[in-house]
Amino acid sequence: MTRRIAAFTFAVLATVALAPTAAEAQGESRFGEWRLQSDAPPPSSNIMTYEPWGDGGMKITVASTNSQGRSSEWGYTTLFDGAFRTVEGQENSETAVEVVDERTTRITNRRNGRVSQVIINTLSDDGNRIDNDYIRFDAEGRITRVTRAVYERIR
Repeated sequence: MTRRIAAFTFAVLATVALAPTAAEAQGESRFGEWRLQSDAPPPSSNIMTYEPWGDGGMKITVASTNSQGRSSEWGYTTLFDGAFRTVEGQENSETAVEVVDERTTRITNRRNGRVSQVIINTLSDDGNRIDNDYIRFDAEGRITRVTRAVYERIR
């Protein structure tokens, strides 16, 4: 009997130790490329790329082209710890990402030290769609606009 309990305890501990953290699961389920659903005619496009970074973190890169054909690229890294990190390609911008639940993250964007936007990023049950709810704030912290964008997995 004692041997069975010891074996069971070891199996449970091994499973817990090897299970990904909520942050790691967020990254793994999102790794790949995602295209913004849009009715805008070419050359307009917006592609998000999520890839592993650091110890359980993620690197996010956004490459977009507007209707006039001007392209831009920016990105940031996160460990899903709520810590602000510099956004490369956007002057005076920082982003912090934290896990809400197994499919949802909260992304807080700061520009010039002021929170300008919060994004609720939710992965669909089948893992092939991300809904971003954008909440924008004015200088006094009041909500000025709420919009939604949908991204579909392309790779």
